[in-house]
Amino acid sequence: MPTSWRALLRRRGLSLLALLCLAIALPIGCAKLEETERKLVFRIESGTARWFSGIPSGLEEIQLQSAALAPGESLHAWWWPASRKNAPTLLYLHGSRWNLTGQLFRIEQLHAMGFAVLAIDYRGFGQSLGQLPSERSVYQDAQIAWEHLVRVQPDAGKRYIYGHSLGGAVAVNLAHELAETHDSPQAGGLIVESSFTNLAEVAQAVTDTAWPLHWLLSQEFDSLAKIGTVGIPVLLAHGRDDHYVPARFSEALYAAANEPKRLLLIDGANHNNGLRMAGNQYRQALQALGMMLN
Repeated sequence: MPTSWRALLRRRGLSLLALLCLAIALPIGCAKLEETERKLVFRIESGTARWFSGIPSGLEEIQLQSAALAPGESLHAWWWPASRKNAPTLLYLHGSRWNLTGQLFRIEQLHAMGFAVLAIDYRGFGQSLGQLPSERSVYQDAQIAWEHLVRVQPDAGKRYIYGHSLGGAVAVNLAHELAETHDSPQAGGLIVESSFTNLAEVAQAVTDTAWPLHWLLSQEFDSLAKIGTVGIPVLLAHGRDDHYVPARFSEALYAAANEPKRLLLIDGANHNNGLRMAGNQYRQALQALGMMLN
C-alpha cells in the first residue's frame, strides 16, 4: 500500500476515534462545560458588598411568591416606594457578580429621579435561594418580579424596565416577551445601561480572541436579536470610558432598536458610574422619550 494511502487511513482512523470519544464524553463533558460557563458568566460574590452601609429609610425587604419557584427556592427583593403616590415604577435588574447590596448606589440615584423601585436578586444571588443561575432562570425571575410590579402599579404607562450590564440583556428579553404575549404595550419604556449585543460578542471582546465563541456558549443573552421587537421607547446609556463592555455595543443595539429611541454616551463614565456622571443628561434623555411622568 502506498505510503500516502497509509497516512490517509491513519488520519481518518484518528478522526473516527476522536469522534467516537467525543460522542461518548459529550453528555458529561457538555454538562460540566455549561456549569463552568454559568459560573464564569454570573461570577457570584457571596455576602455583603464591602461598600454597603445599610438599607436606607423607606426601603422594604420582601419575598416574592410564585408557583414557578420550586421548594427550597426564593426570590428576595427590595421595594422602595416613591415619595409621591402613583409615581412611575421601575423594575431594576442587576448584572453579574454583585447582589443587591452592591447595587444600592445606583438604585438610590434612580429613586432620586422620582421612580418607585422594585429590585430583585436572581435565584442564587444574595438572599434569593436557588441553584447556580442560568439564562433561563434569570429570565424567569424577571418575569416573576414583573408580575408583582404590575400589581403595585396597574398603569402600564408608568411601568419601566431597567437593566445594567448583564441585567440589560435580562431587561431586553423581558420587554421582548411582553411584546410577544400582549397586544398593547405593557411598559412605558426600557432603559439599558452598559450592556452588550450578545454574550458571545462581548466574550470575544473581553478575551480578545477570534474564536467563534457562539458555537461554544450555551448562554446566549442575545439582545441584538430582540431589541427591535420591544415596541416601547428605548434609552441606551453607556460610558465612553467603559473598558469592560465597550460603548460600541450600545451603539449596535441602538442601530437595531426601533423609534422612539435614544442613545446617551456619557463622557468620562466607566462601566458602573454612568448614572452619577451623566447628571441631568440622564433625566433629560428620559424626559425626551416621555419616560418621566409628572
